[in-house]
Amino acid sequence: MPVNFPRSVHLDPTVPPSGAGCATCTAAQGWWVHLRRCTTCGTVGCCDSSPGQHATAHYRETGHPIVASYEPDEVWFWNYATEELGRGPTLAPPRFHPADQPVPGPEGRVPDDWRDHLHT
Repeated sequence: MPVNFPRSVHLDPTVPPSGAGCATCTAAQGWWVHLRRCTTCGTVGCCDSSPGQHATAHYRETGHPIVASYEPDEVWFWNYATEELGRGPTLAPPRFHPADQPVPGPEGRVPDDWRDHLHT
């Protein structure tokens, strides 16, 4: 059963997301499968199935433990430090990546053989 993550030093619902996609993948002209949003600073990173696994890397580099899904119709939080799935407050908009952004994304940068590059 998911736990409730209350507002804390690691969960600030007023911080907006860093952009429409993974900040690190975007800078490197890379691609992602799904997106996660840091609830401490708003950095958007890619999930662990993605080649870069930048959301987890962000946690390891910064110690910011809680992320929220940045996917439309997904309303969950994950705490890397405790490995707990949870719920949290409504975050500053936009709540999700643009609805017209494909998954995986972004459009035009995903290789045809993208499934061969997934981490499982």
